[in-house]
Order: sequence, then structure tokens, then C-alpha cells
Amino acid sequence: MLDSTAVLNPPAPTPRLKPLGPVALLRVLTSNPLEAWTKAHFEDPIVMGGLSVGRVAVLSDPAAIRRVLLENCSNYQKDWLQRRVLSAGLTNGLLTAEGNQWRTQRRALAPLFARKTVMNFSAAMIDAAHALVERLSLHEGRIVDLAVQMTSVTLDVLERTIFSDGFGRDPEDIRLAMKAYFEEIGRIDPFDVLGVPSLIPRPRRRRLRPMLDLFKDTIETIISTRRRRIANDPDGVPRDILTLLLEAKDPETGQVLSEVEIKANILTFIAAGHETTANCITWSLFLLSQSPLWREQIQAEADRELTGDIGDIDGIAERLVETRAVIDEANRLYPPITAISRVALGPDELAGQSIKRGTMVVIAPYVLHRHRALWNKPDSFNPNRFLDGARETIDRFAYLPFGVGPRICIGATFSLQEATIVLATIMRHFTLHLAPGHAVWPVQKVTLRPQGGLPMLVRKR
Repeated sequence: MLDSTAVLNPPAPTPRLKPLGPVALLRVLTSNPLEAWTKAHFEDPIVMGGLSVGRVAVLSDPAAIRRVLLENCSNYQKDWLQRRVLSAGLTNGLLTAEGNQWRTQRRALAPLFARKTVMNFSAAMIDAAHALVERLSLHEGRIVDLAVQMTSVTLDVLERTIFSDGFGRDPEDIRLAMKAYFEEIGRIDPFDVLGVPSLIPRPRRRRLRPMLDLFKDTIETIISTRRRRIANDPDGVPRDILTLLLEAKDPETGQVLSEVEIKANILTFIAAGHETTANCITWSLFLLSQSPLWREQIQAEADRELTGDIGDIDGIAERLVETRAVIDEANRLYPPITAISRVALGPDELAGQSIKRGTMVVIAPYVLHRHRALWNKPDSFNPNRFLDGARETIDRFAYLPFGVGPRICIGATFSLQEATIVLATIMRHFTLHLAPGHAVWPVQKVTLRPQGGLPMLVRKR
């Protein structure tokens, strides 16, 4: 275990002493919602407030969170604001579907991301990580934006595991379009916050059109190419997630996914499957660059576990225990899901407060993971929290990097395995230092990114 006295407090906005007024709040929500949280949010179990369109309850009490996301989840559905933000291209997929449509999809898609299936992708993830090492080796002694490189490697993993026929176009086109896509849908539109009817045009929708057209063409190419292969050579088709998706059936009803649902979920896999994982690895690299003790520890583990034949390749991520702890701590400080929101369909009581029908209940992992009542030195980087039995002391509903309950992220196991393998491989080959003069700052654009990327000096070990 490392020296716990070596404290690193990575960059984060200082909580406000009091809430912003309506105009200032809209301005901050549009630029960087992380900067809107107040001191009370990080100290109280529930904070009641409101926007012009209704009541809001920000919840940080694990027992109450358990009630909302598990015990009484039928009373809480995804709220109108979240659905409106995610509706651009993701409608009818797992992220936004409700009711029977969601249940059918979840049952049909669950086997695609089962632990056994995901472990079979270890070799492909290692190959993608080695390809990244080769690319980075060409930049020895130079400054490289590691945030860009991480989105590239996670797209490479998708090509090797989910869409092994490729995307049918340059992956860089997809990376750039996806970056712009998240920047656009991550801008909270004041019309949405104010409850202006969706029939009123939003400029964001027009700006999204070129990206959505590219995604549409890409997805149609992916599907048509695979179906052609299935028709011509059914025995020679790769058993990747795309094939499993096209064959997926609800085990209870035998119902297959519609064409619209298949396309929506492919876009979901591309979007969520690379953006969140890329950000997790990026934040982990930054944190390790600021913590020499942990950097040495992870490099030693990588040297030990990634040498030679590697042995049981399918279980490699599970042996990278300390690397996984760094990943978990990065996801605590800079969670891939910054806020989960639901609307109450009926009255309830949460953390001692009466919840009226129509109240928006917000569970913000970014706040929850730094809450003063739940964590010791919550703003400090300390992966020891996830080692040596300490992990078992963490309340299951106090740490939600991928959500919890029926709607927990279906790709969580895939993402964590990928991030662990890629991070360990990078650390085995390189020592990385933040570019001189660059200040890292977290900004929320649906996911949590370092503003301006992560320029780092690449040195071979």
C-alpha cells in the first residue's frame, strides 16, 4: 500500500456558498454545469430547489438513492430534460427507451455484454493497446494530446470487438463527428430548461444534422455489410457483438429488435462505448502523471503482469488489481455519468423530505462521490479506497460510476476491462508528463472531459 500522506487534490470547481439566480444559473448550465453546485449539495443528504418549470430534489443519501433506483424505481422514470438531451439520434435505444420497449431490449441485449462474452475480447483489447503503443512511440519526446489518442484507441477496440468488419469509413471521421456530437448535445439549451415546447426549433438540432447524417450512413453500411456476409457465408461470420445484436431475441417472448431499435443501439454502443471509456483512461493518465508514487506502483504491476506470454489472457484485467483501483478512483473523482435524473410519477418521501408528483429527482455521481458525509478526504486522489478490503466498506449506493439498479450501464464490465488493459499497457511502456503551462480543468459535456484536451510529453521507459 502506498504512502497515504502523499495527498493529491486534482482540479475541481470550488462549491458555491449559495445558489445562483435564474439567469446566472442558466449561463453556468450552458457553459459548465459542474460550476453550479453549492456547498450544501456536498454536505446535505437532500437539497430541495427549483427551476422555473418545477421542483428539483438533488439526492445524496444512499438509502434514498436505493429507493429511487431500485426499490421504488417504477415510480421514477427518466425525466423530460434528460430524454430531450439524449433524443438526438439515441431515441428508441437502451438509453432512452421506457416501459416494455426498454425491458424487451434489456433482456435481449444482456447476453451481449455478459462477463464471459466480454472476457473473450481481452485479446482484441490487448492488440488495440499495443497498436496505440506503436503510434505513441512515433512521438517520443514530443507533446501529444492523450485525450485524442484515447478516443482513437477506444474506437479501435470497438472495431475489433463489436464491428469487426470495420466502420466502412475512416475512424477519424467518426471520432471528430462524435466529439462534435457530444459538445452539441452537452450544451443545455435554455429553451429546454424553461420548458419551451419541443415544437419550437432549436439551433442545436440544425447543427447536429451533419453528424447524425454521418452516423446514419455509417450504421447502414455496418448493418448491410454484415447481413450480406451472413447471407453469403453464415459459418464464416465473426461472432462479435454486431452479429449477436442482429440475432438478439427477448428470451421471454422471442421478440427480435426492430430495425429502428438496432440502429439506435448501434449508435449508443459507438457513442457511449468509446466516449466514457476514453475519458476514464484520460483522467487516469492525468492523475498518475501527478502522483509519482502511484505511477511507480502501476508501472511495477504492469511489468509484472504484462510480461511474456501473459498466461490466462482472458483473465488479465482481473489480475491488474492496482490498475483497476486507479480506474475506480478516476471514475469516483471524474465519473463518466455526472448526473442521473428521474421524475416522480407519484408522491413519495426521500431522506425525510416529501416528494410531490412531478418533482425532478437528481442523483449526481459527481456530487455523491465527493460528498463530505460519505467519503474521507473526498477531493483527494487515493486509490487505496478500492484496495485491501476498503472497497467493501463503500456503500453500494454511494458509488455509482455506471448507475445502479435495473438501468445500470449494460457495458460497464466491457468498459472497465478495456480501460484497465489499455491503462496498464500505456504505463508499462511510457512515462507521461503534463505539457508545461497547461492547466487541466473538468468540463461537463454530457460526459466529463478535461477542457482543451490532455497535452502530455511522451517518454519511453
